Parts: sequence; structure tokens; C-alpha cells
Amino acid sequence: MNPNSELGSALQALIDRADRALADALPADDTPPTDLHRAMRYAVLGGGKRLRPLLVYAAGHALGHGDAALDMPACAVELIHAYSLVHDDLPAMDDDAMRRGRPTCHIVFGEAMAILAGDALQALAFELLAQAPVEPAVGMAMQRALGRACGAEGMAGGQALDLAAVGRVLTLAELEHMHACKTGALIRASVQLGAMAAGADTDTLDALDRYAHAVGLAFQVRDDILDVEGESAVIGKTAGKDAAADKPTFPSILGLDASRARLAELTEEALAALGPLDAPHSPLRELALYAAHRLR
Repeated sequence: MNPNSELGSALQALIDRADRALADALPADDTPPTDLHRAMRYAVLGGGKRLRPLLVYAAGHALGHGDAALDMPACAVELIHAYSLVHDDLPAMDDDAMRRGRPTCHIVFGEAMAILAGDALQALAFELLAQAPVEPAVGMAMQRALGRACGAEGMAGGQALDLAAVGRVLTLAELEHMHACKTGALIRASVQLGAMAAGADTDTLDALDRYAHAVGLAFQVRDDILDVEGESAVIGKTAGKDAAADKPTFPSILGLDASRARLAELTEEALAALGPLDAPHSPLRELALYAAHRLR
């Protein structure tokens, strides 16, 4: 199944644009060191929902900005996301053998090359972001936002909390904080980068950050529901793995019905935060609804 078949044609066109930009930005697989470059391209170009690049484009478009100024930030957030998946799948972390419907990077290329591929993708993300056609002060702010989303206050910190949570019973507040770091931080950064590139003022950045915070949590709640209800062949990864690993999830804490209710609440929060940027067919609205109702 195409992971993006639930999206409209306008967003699909942006996915295609992001895919072309990513393919151009990544090292050629026949350039030494070829194993490393093959692993990097495998990790990035093997499908995926491309939610984070879409959020960059959607935020920029909502503020009247064109695609050319958004390509490098869109690539940067997807490279960070891809690196995080490569490392999360490693045996020392989540120990998963399937990602996006095919073997994970370390299964194909070995653990050492997968680690190096993740390292190189992270470095390339910041190299590309530095090429964004924005004023120097804006570029520095974008670099800080992406760095914060990657580090101890973001994905790395969230993964540390996730590892420490195995076998524990968390409160809802603890679970939401963990996922706001692990998953939500990069989603928030994606919206921030698109808005910064478009010259958003402080009030608009604050509103879009509330939107992105809600979308990030909604995305994770839906992920946890799919882990219970989904089929591995459809969702593209191993279904039921969180329960098998005794990891806290929204359904394990709230139950499925209350998780669905929380998902609906977060979606309403996201749409309310858009205010005047909302419209019946706006990309930001469509992505909030997609995050809450996707099938994989």
C-alpha cells in the first residue's frame, strides 16, 4: 500500500517534490564509500509518509511562501527523521527487523554501517539547512530549532525516557511528555522551520507551535492505536511490538476508547490553533486530519 494514498493530489505533488530534492541531496550510491552511501539512500528513499517535509511546505504556503525556499528545510527534517528511525531500529534500541514494509537498515547493511548512515544523515541535514535561502539571523534560528528537536530536549531525550519506561506504569502526563519529546519535537520543528522561512511573526509562530504540538501527540496516539489494531503488512512495521516489549502506550494506560477520544480532542486543538490560517482545504488542516485518521 502507498503510505500516502490517503492524501490529496496537492500534497502528493509536494511529496514528489520532496522525494526529488532528497534524491538529489543524498550522495550517489556509486560514489565511495559506496556501502555508506547505499545505506543512507536506502534509509531515506524507501518510502515513508513524508509528514515532516509536508508540514514544512504547508506552514510556508500558509504564509505565502514558495517551494524553492522550503526545499532545504523540508529535506533537513526528513533526513533527521530517517536517521532517528535507523538508530531506533537497532538491537540496542527498539530492535526491529521491519520498517516501511521492508527489512530495516541494519538487517540489510549491518549494525556498524547503519550507525554510520544515521550519523551521516544527521550531519547532512544541518549542511542542507545551512543552504536555505534566508537571512543569516533566520538561518541561525532555524539551526537552533532543529538542533533542539534532535537533542536531549527532543528526540534523544524522548528515546531515553522511552527506554527507561519499559515495564513501568506511567501517568498520562508522563507518557505525553515522553512522546512530545520523542515524536512531537521534530514535528514541531518542521512547522517552525516552514514558518521561519516564510518570515512568520511571533504570534503566528506561537499559534503554529500549538498546532504542531497537538498534531505531534495526535500522530503518536494514532500510532499506538494502530499498533493494537493494525496489520503488519498494512502499517509497514511489526504490529503488536509495543505490547510485546511491555512499553507504555496510550491504549495500555487509557484503553482504546479513551485513546480515540484523546485523539479527537488533540485534533480539535490543532485545528483551533490555526485560527485565520484554517480553511476547508488548507494543507495544514488536511495534515492534522491525516495524522489522526491515517491507516498506517
